[in-house]
Amino acid sequence: MNYRHIYHAGNIGDVLKHAVLANILMYLQKKEGAYRVLDTHAGVGLYDLTSEKAQKTGEWQQGVGKVLEQIDEAPEGVKQALAPWLETVGNLNPGGGVQFYPGSPEIACMLARKQDRLTLTELHPEDFEELKNNYGGDKKVKVIALDAWLALGSFLPPKERRGVVLIDPAYEVEDEFDRLADGIIRGWKRWQTGIFAIWFPVKKFRAVRQLIATLEEAGIRNTIKIELSAGVVSDDAAMKASGMIVINPPWTLTKDMNTALPWLCKTLTQGKNAAWNVEQVIPE
Repeated sequence: MNYRHIYHAGNIGDVLKHAVLANILMYLQKKEGAYRVLDTHAGVGLYDLTSEKAQKTGEWQQGVGKVLEQIDEAPEGVKQALAPWLETVGNLNPGGGVQFYPGSPEIACMLARKQDRLTLTELHPEDFEELKNNYGGDKKVKVIALDAWLALGSFLPPKERRGVVLIDPAYEVEDEFDRLADGIIRGWKRWQTGIFAIWFPVKKFRAVRQLIATLEEAGIRNTIKIELSAGVVSDDAAMKASGMIVINPPWTLTKDMNTALPWLCKTLTQGKNAAWNVEQVIPE
């Protein structure tokens, strides 16, 4: 439990994760009924990119920083596909630039309507205290110090019966993919109509393939995989590639990611083999 997202906020992994999350939330708002967001690894929710910790790695400069530098020149379809996410960034930085970067709780909170609700769980004690300070006073939000895998059994299905579960582990422990598969399956069995969005680093290809196979064997259907890679340029620890597995994805998600990812891939490239991909990995 050593992971602190401040070192990685706004990087290429966040670009993909948050563009996907914002797209899902906009889809859910096509209906008037309330929805619930369960963020199982919430972090602190809001990040100051001028802080010493964020500056130590500077990963955001190769992520959201590049996007903001070039978005004005992007095709109109790309601007529209990324608008829900980028508007949350812009609202936090009215003077321009990007001092403050919204994590998934902040994005979900900013985009939520008055009837929508959020449940944020975080186990790291320091991050939980900061998360509670940021959102504990918001009546739309529940902030709970709880293990993510317990949260999937405790808070599903939500009373709203509509919504999304965002699962974003640190992948620090050896059996994380096994725990992930078990948690997703337990959560899905409780809420088979919910949208599940799972972020993963593109490192352990066999583990990702096995995860998808395990989900399919459990009976899960209609699942897509989205990947974005800046290419491999060094062996340093900075994030270069990540993906999202989305169960019960909105139809708008595939369309918008197929529009946005070619531009994001070109904009964020750091070397050879930069690539993107959207594919149906489990049929409907």
